[in-house]
Amino acid sequence: MIDLLNLMAFHAAYAETIDSDRLEQWPDFFAPDAHYRITHVENEQQGLPAGIVWADSRAMLEDRVAALREANIYERQRYRHLLGVPLLEAADEHSARASTPFMVARIMAHGETRLFATGVYRDRFVRVDGKLLLAERVAVCDSTVTDTLMALPL
Repeated sequence: MIDLLNLMAFHAAYAETIDSDRLEQWPDFFAPDAHYRITHVENEQQGLPAGIVWADSRAMLEDRVAALREANIYERQRYRHLLGVPLLEAADEHSARASTPFMVARIMAHGETRLFATGVYRDRFVRVDGKLLLAERVAVCDSTVTDTLMALPL
């Protein structure tokens, strides 16, 4: 059974991977055919699928990381995630649905730290070969205003 402790451990590892700049490992948290989207609350309330970031496979996430490392030019930065306790909506031995509130601070190379994003992860998890993976993650940001410098994944 996928339980709250499994989800909390998953989230801790997920956030630490991004926050410690191990982005090449980030796609490993997703199933091969996973869906990842960053959007805002108004789009989500209106059922609009458009997002700030949209990917429909782990391969697309791997490409995003490669682009961040090799092609994109952006000011050096890092994140620090603060995660709430997941609300486990449904779970069995092989899958789960949960919502987890998040706050993400962005730390710029020159030292400035600002609250960058708040919202909720709406997740669907699956167990593949004994490993918990995201089949879907929709990061629903509270603000409808998105910084143009959203380089790193949430």
